[in-house]
Amino acid sequence: MDAARGVAILMMAVYHTMYDLDTFGGFGIPSTSGFWRFFADATAFSFLFLVGVSLSISHTRARASQPEGSLFVKYLLRGLFVFGWGMVLTVVSLALGMGVIAFGILHLIGVSIILAYPFLNLRVPNLVIGLCIVGIGMYLMSLGLVSESPWLLPFGVVPEGWVMPDYRPLLPGFGVVLIGLFAGNVVYGDGRAPLGRGMGPWAARPLGALGRWSLVFYLVHQPIIIAMLAAFGIIQLGGI
Repeated sequence: MDAARGVAILMMAVYHTMYDLDTFGGFGIPSTSGFWRFFADATAFSFLFLVGVSLSISHTRARASQPEGSLFVKYLLRGLFVFGWGMVLTVVSLALGMGVIAFGILHLIGVSIILAYPFLNLRVPNLVIGLCIVGIGMYLMSLGLVSESPWLLPFGVVPEGWVMPDYRPLLPGFGVVLIGLFAGNVVYGDGRAPLGRGMGPWAARPLGALGRWSLVFYLVHQPIIIAMLAAFGIIQLGGI
């Protein structure tokens, strides 16, 4: 699991490097369309699927030592923690004038962790509901709906005129989390534990380290990439 998250982190770093070259370097890379748009979506879907699998593993372990009724507070606090970091990015994006990260991947993951609580013990219903949410969400996003209110952002309706470099609504994102939760419950739901940390092929261990610190890497990778590109003279920070 840690190594899988590490792969998703590397994919994210590759995409954001292309995005920075396009946005700040003027390289003309179509970072928001075509292949790179698909690559960005695949990266986000990988993260969300792994969130669902991780929730399954966490729940399997937690219910062995805690009463089921006391677990909601755990997931509520975890979700609020991740959502809080998403709000930090919202403030930073506004301060830098780089668009609005009003409901990005961290907001989505934080809310999904909380919403997933009633689904933690389910298998096939998670797959069915998840596929339905993904289908509905993709259809709504294809319509390009706009609104004067920001309160519909979680459902794929964008305020008119807003520029959002990172936008991941609950529809379809939460559906991908439920599909991951289904997969995790099928593989680990009977108490079968994944390999412990530090095990597995040695070549995967650096990826495992990335995965264990995925939130930290998510928060710092963009400033590091931008600083490195600027240090080599590839982009000009004055253009931001």
